Amino acid sequence: MLSKRRKAVKKKSKEVQKMLDSKPYAVDNCKILQDMLFGTHKLCQEYNSENCSSKKARLIKELLNFPPDSPPYLEAPVYFDYGVHTTVGKNFFCNFNCVFLDCAKISIGDNVFLAPNVQLYTAAHPLDHKERRETEFARPITIGDDVWIGGGSIVLPGVEIGSRVVVAAGSVVTKNVPSDCVVAGVPARVLPTLSPPSAVSRVSH
Repeated sequence: MLSKRRKAVKKKSKEVQKMLDSKPYAVDNCKILQDMLFGTHKLCQEYNSENCSSKKARLIKELLNFPPDSPPYLEAPVYFDYGVHTTVGKNFFCNFNCVFLDCAKISIGDNVFLAPNVQLYTAAHPLDHKERRETEFARPITIGDDVWIGGGSIVLPGVEIGSRVVVAAGSVVTKNVPSDCVVAGVPARVLPTLSPPSAVSRVSH
């Protein structure tokens, strides 16, 4: 059985489609989007305050998409805008206080680890102040397999991160990242390339 929140995703709405197509859209003009946001934020509150593991497992199924044989591990608190636009692969680990602004789709591969306070932003706003009053837009984020994102890092809208990447703590990722490398800094820059199956022995959380 689909929950009311997930049923809302199936409904036809111009604003929902605009949002997912990375076109300007207006949340204030769309009750479906407002209901989805409210429902997801309520689910996050429930998950973050729940101590029973079986109840947390049920709430995770409602929050986001993942392989049925490999549920993600989410340390509370965790925050989603919609949740249903986020898909994670096998063996996904998310540490404390991570944020997923998934107005557009967030697609994450297998064996991905997020350290505390990682923030993934698909949401963006027009530079023009008049347009910014009326609409916003979103760009999808894609993260490959075997990626480790260090604590306090931010990934901005539209970024694609390849596989076997390490993002050093405190980085702001503004551009696409190729596979097999380390990125660090504000904005993040590529450091030494990793040769599979090599790994960084020590990168600070």
